Amino acid sequence: MSKEGVDLSRRRFLTASTAVVGGAGVVAAAVPFVVYMNPSDRAKAAGAPVEADVSKLEPGQQMTVKWRGQPIWIVHRTKEMLDALPTLDDQLRDPKSENPDQQPAYAKNEFRSIKPKYWVAIGICTHLGCSPTFRPEVAPEDLGPEWKGGFFCPCHGSRFDLAGRVFQGVPAQINLKIPRYKYLSDTLVLIGDDGGAA
Repeated sequence: MSKEGVDLSRRRFLTASTAVVGGAGVVAAAVPFVVYMNPSDRAKAAGAPVEADVSKLEPGQQMTVKWRGQPIWIVHRTKEMLDALPTLDDQLRDPKSENPDQQPAYAKNEFRSIKPKYWVAIGICTHLGCSPTFRPEVAPEDLGPEWKGGFFCPCHGSRFDLAGRVFQGVPAQINLKIPRYKYLSDTLVLIGDDGGAA
């Protein structure tokens, strides 16, 4: 075949047009797959940070909010509760919270919190995932005379103090986990976001 009757510019135009239409088809076919892989609005909301207003939380009381399907405990600790924490160090497995996965850096202190009086934690036992009960009373008959308040897991008997630190000799091996959080005001806590402070 001779080149005399061939219109090269028309051939280039048709080749380019076919490539553009084919590329658009590939993009159109890929969009549903990409959209399917993105989390739904419901899933995004489930992982979104939550606010907790602690203004009405009385000293010695606990409140629970839900974040990512988990119970988040906030305890308003009294001066007596705070004073008792250092006296328990020799009974605890990890009194200084050395495991960095258990809390953000700003909560690695003797109170395991940003503000000593308000303690924020994920309310799930680190043994097998049960939810311990809040036992703020001192020396109850069933927990013994050394008990200075804390959390008791009824599933397998793990015990945690009022900073979520685990006692020695119980099934749980690590302290309760502290989520990322920050204060939006003196009494408004945002759980799940710390503004990158960790």
